[in-house]
Amino acid sequence: MKTQLQQFWNDEDGATAIEYGLIAGLIAVAIIATLTAVGTDLKAMFKAVSTAVTGATTAAGTN
Repeated sequence: MKTQLQQFWNDEDGATAIEYGLIAGLIAVAIIATLTAVGTDLKAMFKAVSTAVTGATTAAGTN
């Protein structure tokens, strides 16, 4: 019984898979956070471009 408990305690086969899973999860969180921040900036940029194009077409009388 003592030998089996010692083997179980020293067994590290599943530890690597768990570590890779945690790393993949952290990378996913970082990607989501980055895309959320970039998405907000892109939305503002497209709104500015849309406003500029609308203003230019109105000033040119093509609206």
